[in-house]
Amino acid sequence: MPKYCTMEAYRFSRERKSSGTVVDVSGVKVGGREIVIAAGPCSVESEEQLMDTAKGVIGAGAGIIRGGAFKPRTSPYSFQGLGKEGLGILKEAGRRFDVPIVTELMDTGLVELYSRDVDLIQVGARNSQNFDMLKRLGKQKRPVLLKNGTGTSVQEWLMSSEYVLSEGNSSVILCYRGAKSIEGATRFSMDMGAIAMARKLSHMLICVDPSHAAGRREFVAPMALAAIAAGADMLEIEVHNDPDKALSDREQQLSIGEFEELMNRARDVAKAVGRSIRKG
Repeated sequence: MPKYCTMEAYRFSRERKSSGTVVDVSGVKVGGREIVIAAGPCSVESEEQLMDTAKGVIGAGAGIIRGGAFKPRTSPYSFQGLGKEGLGILKEAGRRFDVPIVTELMDTGLVELYSRDVDLIQVGARNSQNFDMLKRLGKQKRPVLLKNGTGTSVQEWLMSSEYVLSEGNSSVILCYRGAKSIEGATRFSMDMGAIAMARKLSHMLICVDPSHAAGRREFVAPMALAAIAAGADMLEIEVHNDPDKALSDREQQLSIGEFEELMNRARDVAKAVGRSIRKG
């Protein structure tokens, strides 16, 4: 940390607040004994696709529906999401199943819209150091799910959270989605030490996104289970009703059946470390 600023000065630090934080996501409490699972497709593709997937993941025990409306893609020719139409479908799914929704904010100009319609606003890896966006989210009331950048350190990640906290919004959940490395077997490397370090330095909650770290569906479950053992308070997992036909990230999305199997195994691991995951 900068030499001119002590740890006590940072709002994220355990020196500032020794006890853990609990974040209320429209009635779903993240923090405490129960681990919260957010699940749903990478992209909202249609009403039928999202409702079918949402029914499956909620039935398996997920407490929050995730889905991308505006999609950041490496290639400009890839599916970019349905935009506001997709956001409307996601919002309807939340209403129909009576659960909160989480989706990624791409445009600072949409902060007010998201603050009205989205229960948990996700800041993706590409915007993890978009300080103007972070400051504007800090002036809002909605909880923020802040991912680490693919090349940022734990300290840089925490300092990004400080931009939100310093503007008055204390409802920030850190979301670890892996980092770039020389390893090519997975999409990104998931460093369990980074999770442990973030927990040591900060009182904030830790969510883990094993889907983006894995990049391949057969590795999602092992990474998810390891994250629970490492102390994750929340998981965000990509699930699709027909993943082989998904319009984005099809290789890393679980089928509903695979998600159900993962949830059963996750409950056993959670129990072993003194925690729980709700049943569907």
